[in-house]
Amino acid sequence: MEAEDAITGLQEPAGSSSPVAYEAPEPDILAEQDFYRSFAEWLEENDEATVASALGGASLGGKWGTPDVIGVLKPRAQDIFKFEPQIVTAEIKVVPNQPVIAFGQAVAYRLFSHKSYIVVPNSTNSDDMSRLKSLCSIHGVGLVTFALNKYQPNYSVIVLASVAAPDMFYVNSMLERLKASEPGLLNKLF
Repeated sequence: MEAEDAITGLQEPAGSSSPVAYEAPEPDILAEQDFYRSFAEWLEENDEATVASALGGASLGGKWGTPDVIGVLKPRAQDIFKFEPQIVTAEIKVVPNQPVIAFGQAVAYRLFSHKSYIVVPNSTNSDDMSRLKSLCSIHGVGLVTFALNKYQPNYSVIVLASVAAPDMFYVNSMLERLKASEPGLLNKLF
C-alpha cells in the first residue's frame, strides 16, 4: 500500500497542463539560388569570367533561356593581346537525380555563350556522373561538382568547358532580353 501511495503522490493532479510537444527544427532545405552567388565568385576567382553574376529564374523568358549564372570574360587593360568578350553561363542543380535536365539546359545555353557549365552535387550517383563526364567532354560543356553546403560548396572541376563560337542571332536575342529585364546587369557585364 505504501508503494501505491508513493506512486499516487508522484502523479500530477487532474486538470494540470498537458505534455509539451517538442518540434525539431526543420533542416535547411537547399535551393539552387543558394549557390548562384558563390559559383559566380568561383568563375571570377578561377579566371573563367572577368565579371559574373547570379541570374536564374525565368527572367529572360523562353524555355531554357535563362542560365542560373552568367559571366563575361573580357580583356583587361594590361593584356597585350586583346580578344572579343566571351559569355560564360552555368546551370546549377541541387537535386542529384537531374543530370539529364542540367545537361540539356547547358547545351541549350551554348547557342548564346562561348562556354557553358553544368554544376551538380558531388553526391550524384556514379553511373550518372560517368555519363555526364563523357557527354560534357564530347560536347565541350564544363562539368563542376560541389558539396551541398551553401557555406562551403568546394567547387571542383571534372571537365573544363571548351570555347566555342555561339550563334550571334541568339547572342543578340539573349542580350536584348537581358537589357529589357535587367539593364543594370547588362551594363555590369559589358
